[in-house]
Amino acid sequence: MSNAPKKPQGGMPMGGPHGPRGMGPRQPINKKVLLRVLSYLKPYWPRLLVVFFCIVLDAIATASAATFLGTLIDDYIVPLLADAASGIAPVYTGLLTAILKMAGLYLLAVVAVFLQSRIMAIISHSILKNVRNEMFAHMQLLPIRYFDTHTHGEVMSFYTNDTDTLRQLISQTLPNVFSSAISLLVVFISMLNCSVWLTLVVVLCTLAMLKVTGKLGAKSGTFFVKQQTSLASLNGYIEEMINGQKVVKVFNHEEIAKGEFDHRNDDLCENATSANRFANVMGPVSNNMGHIQYVILAIIGGAMAIVGITNLSLTGGFGTLTLGAITAFLTLSRNFMRPISQVMQQVNFIAMAMAGAERIFSLLDETPEADEGYVTLVNAREENGKLVESDKRTGIWAWKHPHQDGSVTYTRLTGNVEMTDVDFAYEEGKPVLHDITLYAKPGQKVAFVGATGAGKTTITNLINRFYDIADGKVRYDGININKIRKSDLRRSLGVVLQEVNLFTGTVMDNIRYGKLDATDEECIAAAKLANAHDFITRLPDGYNTMLTGDGGGLSQGQRQLISIARAAVADPPVMILDEATSSIDTRTEALVQRGMDQLMKGRTVFVIAHRLSTVQNADVIMVLDHGRIIERGTHEQLIAQHGQYYQLYTGAFELE
Repeated sequence: MSNAPKKPQGGMPMGGPHGPRGMGPRQPINKKVLLRVLSYLKPYWPRLLVVFFCIVLDAIATASAATFLGTLIDDYIVPLLADAASGIAPVYTGLLTAILKMAGLYLLAVVAVFLQSRIMAIISHSILKNVRNEMFAHMQLLPIRYFDTHTHGEVMSFYTNDTDTLRQLISQTLPNVFSSAISLLVVFISMLNCSVWLTLVVVLCTLAMLKVTGKLGAKSGTFFVKQQTSLASLNGYIEEMINGQKVVKVFNHEEIAKGEFDHRNDDLCENATSANRFANVMGPVSNNMGHIQYVILAIIGGAMAIVGITNLSLTGGFGTLTLGAITAFLTLSRNFMRPISQVMQQVNFIAMAMAGAERIFSLLDETPEADEGYVTLVNAREENGKLVESDKRTGIWAWKHPHQDGSVTYTRLTGNVEMTDVDFAYEEGKPVLHDITLYAKPGQKVAFVGATGAGKTTITNLINRFYDIADGKVRYDGININKIRKSDLRRSLGVVLQEVNLFTGTVMDNIRYGKLDATDEECIAAAKLANAHDFITRLPDGYNTMLTGDGGGLSQGQRQLISIARAAVADPPVMILDEATSSIDTRTEALVQRGMDQLMKGRTVFVIAHRLSTVQNADVIMVLDHGRIIERGTHEQLIAQHGQYYQLYTGAFELE
């Protein structure tokens, strides 16, 4: 295997238990993160204006209902009762007219709520689509190092759990908070218009409630951040166990796996319980304080009416409190407490969404892979003995090298690779390659052998610039690879890995992955070159056979042959074969080896050898040990030296 940095065990996000790198416990609501979330709403401001209008209309309808209750009692019900007591026939026309008007307002409010919910659903899912697109597009720009240090489950958690909390924030929480704020304002004005003295009582009770619930909200917010982090850790572990289920069963690690899962699940349960324990207390606390306030208002309002204390309203009216005014104010007080309770509960959802959003932004803020290259790969043709760029495929590739004086030179792509005095470390201060010097002339086959961790795969990772060297030079056709644009560099390299990845799609689609504009004929020719054509034609639908689950219905050898065909269709001048036959049987290896031999003809090839029998015909074999090249030469030369290669070949040397 390579010297790639190890992933955190079980998917724990880098940086410890409090979140991704550099993220410690956060405040319940991070203002910067919230503002960044709100920035996604800007393109939808015309629709948001409609939502704002609907929220205001609903708030006015709710407050008007409470006010109407007082009017209904004082102006209609009490007079009608007096008329009935006096023997006068009651006239219900005014009452019915007022009720119909109120019903019309309620109907309008229902329509407003429906429109608000529908529009916010459209906006929220559109934003989530854009966020997922942005995340995936940015993920394609991240260096291999990021994926070497983050589990698949942790990355998947960004797209599932974290985006779901963001959806809830945008579609439900923010509209509810805004609606509650508008309702509070409208109801507060209505209360002042009813009784200033009773409104002061409501304000004092509300301040007391906010002080209590504020402390609870602060405690729950921190645990919501930990909850999202624990959830990502658990997802990472589940993904790891699903992929390694055969290994778990082979080594009878079911109980150990269950124990580790229980530990992580307990951690999630503890954090989620702590978060929701405080969150769930907030609702009953605010509701019960609202009940206490209701009783206090009823007592004070009744006392004011009985004693005849002069009432004061916002409009400047004076007089005693009536039965209808007290009833209306009690209803308004409930309407005032309800949005406050809703806001207190929404604070917890905001805190959870902020934790999810912060994780999403941690992905979006990851530094993309740097590419300062300016030398590009182009089609070329010969004209008067010189290479010139062609807008058509000619079969000749050239490096287009622009210069500061405006001139351009073209260097034919031949596959000449040189490494000079190269040092490299995945982590600063821990070098894994020391003073590596090698060259591969066009058409040569260079093999790397050595113990696991000697640095074989690391060298190939440097050639295709998955990682950049710390010191030294790597030249490709005489050009420093730092000057070559990475996409063009990698387009000139074919890679066959030990671990094959096949994608959901047909066999033809998977072969064409190596060259997206390849014709069916080119894909079939590549399959024949790789010795894959025969078994593909025996599949149920031949080249149109659908593959799922990473080609789970195929043998390891068949999957590897498709991988070789995928590299062959790209027709690159340089091939990197990373222990491509290490996990298949000897008989299948012979078939795969013949396919690779066909693929290697006329190309510069780097082979990482698992079995020394596969590299005997290499032009040069390099023996690595602890990041250094300790021997180099042909098979016969190295055998004659009786060094480490000889010991490896004869079985006298045990791999460390």
